[in-house]
Amino acid sequence: MKLVYPAIFKPFSDESGGFVVEFPDLPGCVTGGDTLEEAIEMGIDAASGWILGEMEDGNKIPEASPYDTIHVENGSMVNLLLLDMDAYAEQYGEKAVRKNLTIPAWLNTFAEKNNLNFSKILQDALFTMAQAK
Repeated sequence: MKLVYPAIFKPFSDESGGFVVEFPDLPGCVTGGDTLEEAIEMGIDAASGWILGEMEDGNKIPEASPYDTIHVENGSMVNLLLLDMDAYAEQYGEKAVRKNLTIPAWLNTFAEKNNLNFSKILQDALFTMAQAK
């Protein structure tokens, strides 16, 4: 699913060239970047994360405001950002993904006798490895 949301880009108050990015339709979703390119990337990431959180909580996704209804203060600008929610959810979502694995029979017997949860063990091991990186 692809979504398009308007984002407001406000220049930093100092003259560093960076931008604060706000989304009128996503309450509390604010980010920024030191360059316009970085602000756009950060905006896409922040909005995608905000939307994914709502989806995973079972909440309704807000409708995007029409571009021409967004009013900004002098010096700011509005840009539409494309959010690829399928790609974002695949990379960052909490949804469980089924995986098959192959282990020696003796190890399977040991795990079953000890009431070990294969999924939990694998998740813990992968999580530990991810944290170490």
